[in-house]
Amino acid sequence: MIANGQSLVASRPLHPMFCDKRPGPGGVSFGMSEAGYDIRIAQDVVLHPFKRFSLASTIERFDMPDDLVAIIHDKSTWARRGLSVFNTVAEPGWRGWLTLELVYHRWGVLRIPAGAGIAQAIFHRTEWPADYADGKYQNQENRPVEARSSQRNP
Repeated sequence: MIANGQSLVASRPLHPMFCDKRPGPGGVSFGMSEAGYDIRIAQDVVLHPFKRFSLASTIERFDMPDDLVAIIHDKSTWARRGLSVFNTVAEPGWRGWLTLELVYHRWGVLRIPAGAGIAQAIFHRTEWPADYADGKYQNQENRPVEARSSQRNP
């Protein structure tokens, strides 16, 4: 089941969280949507033929309840401009600022202003509570975070 509207507001998985859709920089909105929440990018990003990939982070801090999972999807306005935001998952119990993986598929220059809506988070209720507790990205910093190894030192 998808959590939306007042159910999503009551769960407070994001901080800050707005109960309506708001206009954003670059003509791309953010805030509550009909079936999810449009999250914002924290950094200005410029992509072009010689720099097609970038990491960025969200303005919103995630604090996922143990009965919600968020699936992050492209926002159609950016997709129509040639940008893919790789789908990622915010697990139940995960906390931190989400790192986004951005790929540009066109030949011109694409400027993404800080504060613009960048992706849509769809929140699903889990059948059983779960907890990401000790994952390698738990309490992720307020910046883009590079990949971390899953290997543990003996």
